[in-house]
Amino acid sequence: MKLIDFTQVENIFIVCGKTDMCRQIDGLAATITEEYDMDIYNGALFLFCGGNKDRFKALYWEGDGFLLLHKRLENGKLNGPRNQKVSIKPAVKGSIA
Repeated sequence: MKLIDFTQVENIFIVCGKTDMCRQIDGLAATITEEYDMDIYNGALFLFCGGNKDRFKALYWEGDGFLLLHKRLENGKLNGPRNQKVSIKPAVKGSIA
């Protein structure tokens, strides 16, 4: 397993709205490919927020498999786009291919 320097990831996308946090790799990957018609194998990092603002998941293709991270904040809440309608937005400079 290699260490990933996420500061070097060219594109980071936030999936706005509420994502079912029970979804795992296949379900989250299907959201990106089916709902947004995006390539999940292009080295982008995808962030998913649930109904609670204290947790999120991150999905990243490492070249030989997916990395799924789940973060739960012990204190505080996430600040960010919280549209009722689920959409995807770039979190850093970059374009949606």
